[in-house]
Amino acid sequence: MSTLSSLPLRPIRSNFSPPPVSSLPSPFICRCTSSTSPPPHSDGFIGFLDDEEEEAAAAGEEEEEEDEEELYEDDDLDLEALESEAKDAVRSYSTSLSRQLTIEDETDDLKGFKGKQKRRKGATKTIPDHLLPKVTIVGRPNVGKSALFNRLVGGNRAIVVDEPGVTRDRLYGRSFWGDHEFVVVDTGGVLNVSKSQANVMEDLAISTTIGMDGISLLSREAAVARMPSMIERQATAAVEEASVIIFLVDGQAGLTAADVEIADWLRKSYSSKYIVLAVNKCESPRKGVMQASEFWSLGFSPIPISALSGTGTGELLDLVCSGLKKTEDVENMDEEENYVPSIAIVGRPNVGKSSILNSLLGEDRTIVSPISGTTRDAIDTEFVGPDGQKFRLIDTAGIRRRASVASSGSTTEALSVNRAFRAIRRSDVVALVIEAMACITEQDTRIAERIEKEGKGCLIVVNKWDTIPNKNQQTATYYEQDVREKMRMLDWAPIVYSTAITGQSVEKVIVAASTVEKERARRLSTAILNQVIREAIAFKPPPRTRGGKRGRVYYCTQ
Repeated sequence: MSTLSSLPLRPIRSNFSPPPVSSLPSPFICRCTSSTSPPPHSDGFIGFLDDEEEEAAAAGEEEEEEDEEELYEDDDLDLEALESEAKDAVRSYSTSLSRQLTIEDETDDLKGFKGKQKRRKGATKTIPDHLLPKVTIVGRPNVGKSALFNRLVGGNRAIVVDEPGVTRDRLYGRSFWGDHEFVVVDTGGVLNVSKSQANVMEDLAISTTIGMDGISLLSREAAVARMPSMIERQATAAVEEASVIIFLVDGQAGLTAADVEIADWLRKSYSSKYIVLAVNKCESPRKGVMQASEFWSLGFSPIPISALSGTGTGELLDLVCSGLKKTEDVENMDEEENYVPSIAIVGRPNVGKSSILNSLLGEDRTIVSPISGTTRDAIDTEFVGPDGQKFRLIDTAGIRRRASVASSGSTTEALSVNRAFRAIRRSDVVALVIEAMACITEQDTRIAERIEKEGKGCLIVVNKWDTIPNKNQQTATYYEQDVREKMRMLDWAPIVYSTAITGQSVEKVIVAASTVEKERARRLSTAILNQVIREAIAFKPPPRTRGGKRGRVYYCTQ
């Protein structure tokens, strides 16, 4: 083609008009550069070439053809090598993916959850959570801590909304990278103490009106003033128990005064721990290096990542695992029970659900405040009862009426209520908490109907029993009659009276939940079931078919 381009073109005087390109056969286009024979309708061009130029052009095309054949042979060799490498890469990725799918994740189906635990017991050893090293994520509000938590543990455990102050309590989740298995801890945003009360309310998205009608203005202001210190106390507890700390900053917002204060706090108080500085929201790898460059002044080596797309999280996990010690096999792991029943604590806002959890655990596991909607995520916590029985306690957000949630326009509250319903679905026993003075409200009845619809075991906890005035021996009896009358769908559920703030009768919640779980898991013999079926058939026989025959029940078994 280079020879043809260098020749002078002469005018062609002919009545020939070439057909359009679309009407030509496909070989006309693909053979014009690889075949030595002239293409159709090219005789006119060849006629203008001299013999010497024709031979030179043919020789050049032959050389190009030989070079192309050698190149194709080399490409065949490269293709075989690439194919072999691709097979190895697919095999290794498939192995890593199958291992990744074995991470314990949330499931809405109880049978699938139990079956997964039983299969895991026969296949691999599961190390208890309290023996695994912990990796804590800290930073100021709205830098993407919950998004990174969801990325590391898999799934959608933490609530992620584009507004500050969504996460308040500690949230735990299992994860692994390579041969290392660890627990990731999500924390609330740490604020600098120099902020005013108005700025604190804006940063934490605190409302002093929704669900706080019966609370005085002075109590509201006091609760708002205590909220930042409570969130920081939870973050401090998570940092103290961590082996590795991920200090997360916002690459798009740049370096702020709050980042400098948190870096000084970590450097002064926790210099003995392994700290990794991660610059989030760096979706572009090229711009990520520039965005992370200004964070060198914090005294740590920044690494650009994107929790949303997963960019850079592999390098981040490599650094995290370099600061972890590999967990050794525990000898008595096989002796531990594999199945742990779950108890979900649900109810309306401000009825004392978090106070009951803290009283049972004997520590401030969750934040307790008169501010409505303080708890947002579903908080899972392991608990050992007085008889050594293990439970998984799930603290949930307060469930308001659907119309109230819709009218508030809060996406966070809607997601919190959704998490509460999911906690009911994945639990074994549900502790429905009601307020003693309010007794049974319409919303309590709707929550009870949801529990009964899901087919879960249930107990009713009457909290704030100390607020009932002039109690006597008949007070509890009359109160129980009122509860049974208004909650007929749960007339079989045991009732526990407690005061979570003082810890009075809180331990009875676990005793009643254990009884409900044992009764729920009780297996009935075939003889008892057949007797029940016979009595039911005698009371109401099966309907007749069109031929006049009745259906017959031969036997029943569980």
